[in-house]
Amino acid sequence: MVYLFGASGHAKVIIESLELEHKMIGGLIDVNPLLTRLSAYPVYQKLPNGFDVKKDGLIVSIGGNAIRKKVVNQLSAVFITSIHPSSNLSKWTTIGEGTVIMAGVSVNADCKIGKHVILNTNCSVDHDCVIGDFVHVSPNVALAGDVSVGEGTHIGIGACVIQGIKIGKWATIGAGATLIKDVPDFAVVVGNPGKIIKFNQPNDLNI
Repeated sequence: MVYLFGASGHAKVIIESLELEHKMIGGLIDVNPLLTRLSAYPVYQKLPNGFDVKKDGLIVSIGGNAIRKKVVNQLSAVFITSIHPSSNLSKWTTIGEGTVIMAGVSVNADCKIGKHVILNTNCSVDHDCVIGDFVHVSPNVALAGDVSVGEGTHIGIGACVIQGIKIGKWATIGAGATLIKDVPDFAVVVGNPGKIIKFNQPNDLNI
């Protein structure tokens, strides 16, 4: 049985993927007392009594990278992956626990995808990329070969990254940005070509 922690729109997408994978869903957990169901499944405020930490799988279905990391660190569970059947993954790629890969995603040879990563709809990750833990690669992002992305970084929808670029940890890449230079830790980058406009504050991220 699989449970999801977080009952939002992101969870809806993961639910559909799990259903297509023919995995049984026991329900969701969310601290919002007003949520009682999502799609066809019950929402609990805490892990239900029937949850077996040794046998049941859990996915943290929270889109925010810092919050997802915080929740993962608070839970003792078997974290599983969800890989949409329409995705195209190289057999030479490795994928960490808790990661979700959405419809239409392509991941090519010798990529290393970390733990609790979101590879969102139709993004493309080319050969030899290294994606750190708790990264979110948004829909229609294109990463060329040999790109590395540090822990917790969010790459906005439709961004493009040329080959060999190194993106630091907890950076934010704006929607539609084009990266042709390396990006340091915590940088916020927008535009074409991408330019740093400020830096995220670690204390604000609560990591």
